Amino acid sequence: MNEQNPSTAAIVFAYLVVYIVWGSTFFFIEKALHSFPPFVLGSIRFIIAGTLLMGYCGLKGYKIFNRADIKQAMFVGFLLLFVDMAAIIWSEQYISSGIVSIISAATAIWFIIFDKPKWKENFSSKPIIMGLLLGFSGVFMLFAEQIFAQQDSAEKSQNLTAMAVMTLGTIGWTIGSLASKYSQKRKPAIEQTDKTEKTEKTDKKKEEPLNVMVKTAWQMVTAGTTFTVVALLTGEYQSFDYTRVLPADWGAMIYLVIMGSILAFSSYIWLLQMRPATEVSTYAYVNPIVALMLAHFFTNHQVTALQIFGLIIVLFSVLLMNWNLYKNNRTLRALRHRKKLKKLKNMAPKSSIPRIIEVAEFDYKEKKKLQKDKTENEA
Repeated sequence: MNEQNPSTAAIVFAYLVVYIVWGSTFFFIEKALHSFPPFVLGSIRFIIAGTLLMGYCGLKGYKIFNRADIKQAMFVGFLLLFVDMAAIIWSEQYISSGIVSIISAATAIWFIIFDKPKWKENFSSKPIIMGLLLGFSGVFMLFAEQIFAQQDSAEKSQNLTAMAVMTLGTIGWTIGSLASKYSQKRKPAIEQTDKTEKTEKTDKKKEEPLNVMVKTAWQMVTAGTTFTVVALLTGEYQSFDYTRVLPADWGAMIYLVIMGSILAFSSYIWLLQMRPATEVSTYAYVNPIVALMLAHFFTNHQVTALQIFGLIIVLFSVLLMNWNLYKNNRTLRALRHRKKLKKLKNMAPKSSIPRIIEVAEFDYKEKKKLQKDKTENEA
């Protein structure tokens, strides 16, 4: 795979993996739960995935140890891969993987609420506020369906508890993501303002930061270790008999390790380097659709019209909450620029067309250069 100039086929393949494989992990978690207790499932999945990924990084020659980066990776891994995934796995014992995927898609709500540095920007935007209200209404519809469902009170209470736990898991994912985001931004500021220790550090060699894949491996190992501790404390490992695991459920586990935790994430990281982040983030619209379709065709859970309507509302709310990002996406800007240029060419006399093209291209290049300089300065 050419990193500098990737082929269209490579990009399409990576998108298919991120869109379909990540969406299918909700379904395969539900399948694996037929034989694996929830915390044992998380333990085996992330210990194996983290070990394999760490081994790959070692073979590639990446640096493995850096105290500051490992400490941060452990914190983020605990929130992102343990808290959120534990909520997903535990919840899928009681509610459909399709419902879990819809609640997971509503994570954008919590990013708006908990991203304090962007409160002024977010809450002054009408599309974001509309998206926030729609997102809450979509999630409320899912809860309302369970509240008014015709089932015994014990099952109803269990389902509502599972949905509440799932919601708390998405909040954990949000806090972990924001902590990772702002810790990276604080590092340069701390290095510039901390003048008292600057002289002491000049003689010391600055530690090389860890590759993003290594950090991810540490996050997986952290999650796997935490899952293991909890599984031991709750007695899940003591009662777990691996000889009674069905072959199909071992297949689901292998799929989650290889396809879900390693291949899908690697494709996601690679796409972030090759394509605009706003374009890559569109996986959030496809994953719940894939999960809902798999739940409908391959499980005994009934996908209701209310769930589909709730999904549509949630996805539309996510679109509104990200509207400002998509509006300023470089691909859309390029399309608008071409449309404007075409309009000018049609309006102008033939003799002036070359000059219009020249001026327009110069203006576009200058804007791109300024934007690149601004991004580098912010970084």
